[in-house]
Amino acid sequence: VQLQASGGGLVQAGGSLRLSCAASGRTSSSRSMGWFRQAPGKERDFLAAITWTDGLLYADSVKGRFTISRDKAKNTVYLQMNSLKPEDTAVYYCAVTSRVRASATLYYATSYDDWGQGTLVTVSS
Repeated sequence: VQLQASGGGLVQAGGSLRLSCAASGRTSSSRSMGWFRQAPGKERDFLAAITWTDGLLYADSVKGRFTISRDKAKNTVYLQMNSLKPEDTAVYYCAVTSRVRASATLYYATSYDDWGQGTLVTVSS
């Protein structure tokens, strides 16, 4: 599966952005999709995941501010980010996995099979 992430950019603190991730290729095998981010010098952190049956998982750090959703007809997953903070500055990655259930395994990057190229989000103070 090939993933193309887009929607990143520069935004002021308190602002919003919506990231998109379009999947192509063997999308019939895609079951759950997730968003991660990686700031310079830090590990890649889980943000949110959505399963084929629309089960949702969120990291505590973004719960209430970020919303993941998907359009199955377009093979696209979205991440709506509100109330952005300077500490949200990072490269954001989408990923896909054949795992079906909304279990704790979706928090781990190693559970995902394919990754997008990343899109940079910069939040200015």
